[in-house]
Amino acid sequence: MSRKKLTLMLILTLMLSGCGGGTAEGSPAPDPSPEPVPTAAPTPEPTPTPYDGPINPLTGLPLLSGTPEDRPIAIMLNNLKGALPQLGVSRADIIYELLAEGGITRMLGIYQSVEGVGNIGSVRSSRPYYLELALGHDAVYLHAGGSPDAYAKIRAWNVTALDCVNGPYEGTLFWRDAWRRRNLGYEHSVITSGETITTLFPGYAFRKRHASGYTYEMSFSQDGTPKGGRTAAEVKVPFSQYKTGVFTYEPETGTYLVSEYGKPYVDGNTGEQVAVTNLLILRTRCSNIPGDAYGRITVDLEGGEGWFACGGRSVPIRWEKEAPDGQLCYQTEDGRPLLLGQGRSYVCIVPTGSAVEFS
Repeated sequence: MSRKKLTLMLILTLMLSGCGGGTAEGSPAPDPSPEPVPTAAPTPEPTPTPYDGPINPLTGLPLLSGTPEDRPIAIMLNNLKGALPQLGVSRADIIYELLAEGGITRMLGIYQSVEGVGNIGSVRSSRPYYLELALGHDAVYLHAGGSPDAYAKIRAWNVTALDCVNGPYEGTLFWRDAWRRRNLGYEHSVITSGETITTLFPGYAFRKRHASGYTYEMSFSQDGTPKGGRTAAEVKVPFSQYKTGVFTYEPETGTYLVSEYGKPYVDGNTGEQVAVTNLLILRTRCSNIPGDAYGRITVDLEGGEGWFACGGRSVPIRWEKEAPDGQLCYQTEDGRPLLLGQGRSYVCIVPTGSAVEFS
């Protein structure tokens, strides 16, 4: 081969090696672009289904058993200090507390339903003004005895009254608790229960439902805190020298915790302190019955002034009740119907001179 051809071949070889597609050693090939990872779409929060079931007419809350047309049950409750604890009181939709005699008080618990309440009591005797409160709810009334005037009014007013003492119900609807009978006394031992009432009532011959057209005239709001008014973080309600109720607002639950005799007012079934959304204080005339050997009194339920507390605030109100079977009606000072908060209520009916304290 001639020197000229050899030189030409060498030049071609060098050109081909310089133009090759290989990557130079020590220079890594770039990574290909990563594939995008698909992002899952956020799961939307489910839309709450509005409650469209029956409403408890006494609280404005959902009614979990029974119907709004069922007559509520009103039960006389002992509140003598030596007879505590009461049973079933934390489940009452409304508690009315009034003087009985000698400065002591009794409660009337109103239950739209007693299903699951457990034992209730101890049950005590009747007075005419408790009958009027029960009639205002068209309630079935449970008691253990009563004053002569109460028995006369039960007949005159045609009250559906089931009596442990002078009736066929002891040993069935009511019984005497052995421990209470032994340690607290015979008169403080009468008990009933939600299960017993629920089981026996269908077999009794009285009207179980409200008459057509009956309406409990009370309105409720999710937040019943009154506008304006005064602070009511703690409310002291003197009934007498013997009994003062104390109601302490708990912002975490939006309820008033109830105390009496210097201690929390608890339900003996559960140890739970009674808590209510609405506190109503009604002032009225309470008078001794002339010549009554037991110091019994009368309580005027026609109307008067008072206070309403909810959400840690209170405002003055007016109240009235027409006829023994009329409902208690509450109004603000400017005449508008009172709007309660959804929940349980506690109604203190006190003498006109009661020095109620708000703080």
